Amino acid sequence: MAIGVGVILLASCASTVEKTNPLIGTWELQTGTIIRGGDTTVTDYTVGQRMIKIINATHFAFLKHDLTKGVDSTATYVAGGGTYELEGKQYIEHLEFLNYREWEGNTFDFTIEITGDTLVQQGREDIPSLGVEQYNIECYVRARN
Repeated sequence: MAIGVGVILLASCASTVEKTNPLIGTWELQTGTIIRGGDTTVTDYTVGQRMIKIINATHFAFLKHDLTKGVDSTATYVAGGGTYELEGKQYIEHLEFLNYREWEGNTFDFTIEITGDTLVQQGREDIPSLGVEQYNIECYVRARN
């Protein structure tokens, strides 16, 4: 009996967290738009590559790879993550891990908008020491099993 009550309590706690934080879950990146100065680059992440972002109550992680298993000129693999803060629509990432190590230790301030199963995250990415000054717009859909 006590085990059954414990399971019900755990399940209800998980449901409460998801309701209060709609970011929790796995998201698949569909498109990314980078604006640098007067140049705009739009990338379709559904062609030849796949990127997911996994968010729990305290951390985020992202993984991207090519769909050719790294055997041709499109070979790519990117992984990173860290902690985040969420206050309303303000989403702040504290990047602790990235295979491009010089990006580690930076903080990025974004705004988010969730409509149904779509997440749009946008904001500035500025790292003066690397010459990075860009506005990033990412459109995700909630991943399904």
